[in-house]
Amino acid sequence: MTGIFLLLIGFPGTGKLTIAKHLAPLLPAKIIDNHWVNNPVLGVLDLDLKAPLPPEIWEQTGRVRQAVLDTIVTFTPPSASFIFTHFAIEGDQRSQRTYGQIADAANRRGSVLVPVRLHCEAEELARRVAVPERAERLKSVNAEASRERSRTLQVFDPEHANGLDLDVTSLSAEDSAEAIRRHVFTAMGGTAS
Repeated sequence: MTGIFLLLIGFPGTGKLTIAKHLAPLLPAKIIDNHWVNNPVLGVLDLDLKAPLPPEIWEQTGRVRQAVLDTIVTFTPPSASFIFTHFAIEGDQRSQRTYGQIADAANRRGSVLVPVRLHCEAEELARRVAVPERAERLKSVNAEASRERSRTLQVFDPEHANGLDLDVTSLSAEDSAEAIRRHVFTAMGGTAS
């Protein structure tokens, strides 16, 4: 059986990790959250979670991500599936590079890549971002930055044949996970019963 690399792409607050947690047992798949990759680097810094980070930080997190991907390619069976989360912006070179790392790893191990773009209305995103639990996980809590991002930027679009666009504004995490599960099984050539 061929493994799946499911990539959940969306702005902070879309529920990437929450959806992944509901989706993982349905596939089944292991979760590789972008903060699990970023936090070993971010955790050694004194951060103001409302201020932008120095761009050089992302070079460090890219190295961690590559080590994780190389480990998956080298040490996991081809049938193993993974769910990745990624905050990615259209036209952003770092977003493209991260997507490239994940797509390359999927290709090297013969996994089916399924990118899913998660969309959410600006005010709902701002509401979701401004919760204290996010700060505990070193996630952005700046509601105004969230509104600005929604107004001026777009979620990265990998333009992949297996891609899915899903508006999660009024969907529960469970309903979002089920819609993605159905899409994955269709992309794998099966039926989504």
